[in-house]
Amino acid sequence: MRAVEKELARIESGVSDLIPRDGLIRKLERSVKTKNPLRVKLGIDPSAPHLTLGHSVPLRKMRLFQDLGHIGVLVVGDFTRLIGDPSGQCSTRALMSAEEINRNMATYQEQAFKILDPKRTEIRYNSEWLGKLGFADVIALSSKYTVARMLERDDFSKRFSANRPISILEFLYPLAQAYDSVAIHADIELGGNDQRFNLLLGRDIQREYGQEPQVILTVPLLIGIDGVRSMSQTAGNYVGVSERPGEMFGKLLAIPDELVQDYFFYLTDVSYETVASLSPRDAKRKLASEIVVMYHGEEAAIRAQDEFDRVHIRHERPSEVSKVVIDRSLVKEDGLIWVVDLLQASGMVTSRAEAKRLITQGGVRINDKRVATADLDLLFEPPLLIQIGKRSFAEAV
Repeated sequence: MRAVEKELARIESGVSDLIPRDGLIRKLERSVKTKNPLRVKLGIDPSAPHLTLGHSVPLRKMRLFQDLGHIGVLVVGDFTRLIGDPSGQCSTRALMSAEEINRNMATYQEQAFKILDPKRTEIRYNSEWLGKLGFADVIALSSKYTVARMLERDDFSKRFSANRPISILEFLYPLAQAYDSVAIHADIELGGNDQRFNLLLGRDIQREYGQEPQVILTVPLLIGIDGVRSMSQTAGNYVGVSERPGEMFGKLLAIPDELVQDYFFYLTDVSYETVASLSPRDAKRKLASEIVVMYHGEEAAIRAQDEFDRVHIRHERPSEVSKVVIDRSLVKEDGLIWVVDLLQASGMVTSRAEAKRLITQGGVRINDKRVATADLDLLFEPPLLIQIGKRSFAEAV
């Protein structure tokens, strides 16, 4: 089974947990003999509208399994998100409405197919089976696991020891995720290493329902572009796989130097050794270009790099800037406009408070001059080029 040995070496690269390894070998060997592809599961929590480069790490691993001839089953947790994944949480997670979940899921397929092979992908929503369970079914499922076992989970254990509340609802989340594996007959389940407990529980629940337990394969959580916390939309330290090429390029150039090697390893097919001799700046430019090519194509990457250089190196005006018409009632009789009103009217901030905060942080420029105070009234002589941060521009007319 030399082919299996080669597959295993590729599969194990960058993996945190592979449990059990011999179980995966047996499944791969059986798949070769029977010519039946394995079913490789990955669950996605629709808590936000974008898939990020953090999501791409397990998605790329799923794509590897697809390239080896197997089926990827992407389970969108539209039903379980009504509960909220308690993994890593120090308190009960806020519930989401069905409307919020549906809004977030709207473009998941398009984003996922930037990585996955559509011909070898099943996209399933766990409301298909969980929504059909009656109360008797939930009782039967709950009877298959104990509270003591649940409290072995690190986040539950810490909250219990600290006398922080844990709802019965939260105990249902890992059980529901485990039942997903039963419903789709998963051979393998992928996830971040924060999901280890949930994935192992899936093995136990599959046994209870008479199925062969899945192999679990976890990957490290990608550190976000701030270099501190795991990448997430909540933390704001993410790069979305469907973000505009220029935004993606600029964010990746801003990552700390110590992340470059991991980003090459987990996010691209480029060996870091091929760029190790480059300066940190040039290595990041190579990384940013490579990732934009992956998700938007080579021409988009060239344009993103040229635009970045135009604005941030040559300090020229962006080649394309959206125009916003300012309500003239905000302009005073002397022709002046309060800069906070200008920012809010531009749509670049959501509130006056946000505008004031950005000004205080030094993140606002008008016609390439930094705004030093929120008390500024400036002469409204359109067009005015508004810049917030390094990459957001609008022209007030």
